[in-house]
Amino acid sequence: MKNQIDLSQDYSNEMTGKLNLLLSNVQILYMNVRGFHWNIVGKQFFALHKKYEEVYNQLNEMADEIAERVLMLGGSPLHSFSEYIKISAINERLNISSADETVAALVEDTIQLLKLEREILAMASGNDDEATAGLMSEFIGEQEKMIWMLNALLKQ
Repeated sequence: MKNQIDLSQDYSNEMTGKLNLLLSNVQILYMNVRGFHWNIVGKQFFALHKKYEEVYNQLNEMADEIAERVLMLGGSPLHSFSEYIKISAINERLNISSADETVAALVEDTIQLLKLEREILAMASGNDDEATAGLMSEFIGEQEKMIWMLNALLKQ
């Protein structure tokens, strides 16, 4: 049986679950980065305060794109933090404010996103779901670049 965009309904149901897992991780990371933005202190305050605002805005856009893809596949995007916390591999980050701690946490959590995005990319590619595969490829490219840049900052 096919869904509204001519993909297998079974595949779409499975992909919706994976995308909701990704959405949950993105939403938890979004709140973590908001906290980093609000609480950063030290010599790198200005640069990181601005960078974290850029990152959480990107995460907000990602969440919207993921939720819309879930809807296109015929599913329902999760939309409560209680649901996100239950399934997210990324944990809430509380009370960290130094440059090294926040940057290292962002790198670690973004790697969690990459792992899931690569899994979703492989699954989408194997099921002729070019739109989901393209979305994941875009996310992966942006995040790999950010991780490279953040790791360069940590080597100071």
